[in-house]
Amino acid sequence: MAGRFAPRPTRTTTVRGGQAGAPGGASAEVPRQTTAPERVRTWAPDGPLDLRLVLGPLRRGPGDPTFRAMPDGSVWRAGRTPLGPGTLRVSARGGQVRGEAWGPGAEWLLEQLPELLGAADDPSLFEPRHRLLALTRHRRPGLRLTRTGLVLESLIPSILEQKVTTVEAYAAWRTLVRKYGEPAPGPAPGRMYVMPAPRAWALIPSWEWHRAGVDDKRASTVLRAVRVAARLEEAVRMPPAVAQERLELVPGIGPWTSAETVQRSHGAADAVTVGDLHLPGIVGFALAGNRGADDAEMLRLLEPYAGQRHRAARLILLSGRMPGRRGPRMPRGNIGRL
Repeated sequence: MAGRFAPRPTRTTTVRGGQAGAPGGASAEVPRQTTAPERVRTWAPDGPLDLRLVLGPLRRGPGDPTFRAMPDGSVWRAGRTPLGPGTLRVSARGGQVRGEAWGPGAEWLLEQLPELLGAADDPSLFEPRHRLLALTRHRRPGLRLTRTGLVLESLIPSILEQKVTTVEAYAAWRTLVRKYGEPAPGPAPGRMYVMPAPRAWALIPSWEWHRAGVDDKRASTVLRAVRVAARLEEAVRMPPAVAQERLELVPGIGPWTSAETVQRSHGAADAVTVGDLHLPGIVGFALAGNRGADDAEMLRLLEPYAGQRHRAARLILLSGRMPGRRGPRMPRGNIGRL
């Protein structure tokens, strides 16, 4: 679970039963609305909704060119939809969410807005069996699982995060999106980009992957994925487990990568991440005091939450109960200098 899904220490906007705790005092970082949105939609959630918690997993590190969380509580996203590139600004006030969109993909983004904010998710299905999870759920009532309806935009950065530090993966994502993507439509905050189209990914020269710090194995996996991009995007209409099977037909995509993808593209409440370097120890420590837990032990501890194991893992990560570091950090590589 790259980045640990932990929100940054910034202000949040939470919609609670018809009232929004929208922070004021937007700073100069907030873009001036000099261009009227091409499309606007308002939507009222049926319960508490924390924009930062819901959309946070879509942010790939500091400086992600496709994502901005603003001081006024709004969130901006730039994405490549089935109708083309689009920019979405989401804000909450007065018990309602307002979506503003620009670009060819604007209509699609607004149609998807409720599911993006967890309308298809049902938090009531989760029954905490541990006091830690019960307390965390009580303190984070606005947590919903996002469903983007897009596969490739979550798959490619997940591939880049395979077997490297998140710092390296985030840097590679920033470099490649800024160089081969396109500027986000509309008055988006500075340096926001839409990720490259499948053909643009396929045409990236081998030396540019190298300069971005991406080894041949991960680059080759991305290239194999974009060659069958249409078939992979079809997986969004499949149940999460079936979608994972389709993704894993591509050599280089395993259970870790497929789970990280469907957690976002499908809002998959049970897609627990296996094969992660840190997550088993975090779950083991939180639920049983066992910081040395492996995948098998993690799955055993999460068994009471079958059907909701990913939600349980997210609550554990949000609880702040983490084992202390005992060894040095994973060393950062820099193949671009080789």
